[in-house]
Amino acid sequence: MGSVQSDRLRIQAASTEGSTPELEASDDTTPDPRAALDARLPRGMVAPRRRRRHTALWSAAGLTVVLGLFIAVLATRPPAVGVSIRSPLLGKPAPDASGVTIDGSHAALSDLGGRWVILNVFATWCVPCRAEHPDLVAFAAEHQAAGDVSLFGLVYADTPDAVRQYRTQNGGSWPMLEDPDGRTALNFGVSGVPESFVISPDGVVVAKYVGGVRLAQLDRVIADLKSRPQ
Repeated sequence: MGSVQSDRLRIQAASTEGSTPELEASDDTTPDPRAALDARLPRGMVAPRRRRRHTALWSAAGLTVVLGLFIAVLATRPPAVGVSIRSPLLGKPAPDASGVTIDGSHAALSDLGGRWVILNVFATWCVPCRAEHPDLVAFAAEHQAAGDVSLFGLVYADTPDAVRQYRTQNGGSWPMLEDPDGRTALNFGVSGVPESFVISPDGVVVAKYVGGVRLAQLDRVIADLKSRPQ
């Protein structure tokens, strides 16, 4: 009897030594209750946390599509046309605008007396200013030979270097006056860019436009003003 029991003990010991011990679960590991919930759900059902995740993903995707369409509309729609507004300067002599141009020469608005003048307040960082610039170039070319209308630029919160580089790339041969302290813009009541003032041959402000102006618009304005009795 003792021999049999000894044999059994030797067999159990050999079996234990030859086997690979199983890894015991750490007491520090806490089961995920959401994983257990998913395991108990019937097939085809999704746990609420996953539904929220899917909903958030679809919402983000929908918002991205809507935002993309909005940007596309803004990028492709025609630019807004400058709007004529009232100004305390209308019917009064234009304020003085004189000083150093971006080329280092001297220029004065009063030097252009005897002809119509479009005083354009602009900046190279201004998107509507960039949009209107080709129309200003075309307008200046139209009236250069006749000499009946001149353009006069007023730089607004910008540097001469930036304006010179922009003019080299995009054209524009009219005087562009520096205004480092913003005093001239203040005298004209400028609140932003672009703004354009139409000045009569006798130096009186007859119109003010806020926003980018267009070639056809300027042509109509000048034609209308010329047709009025002086």
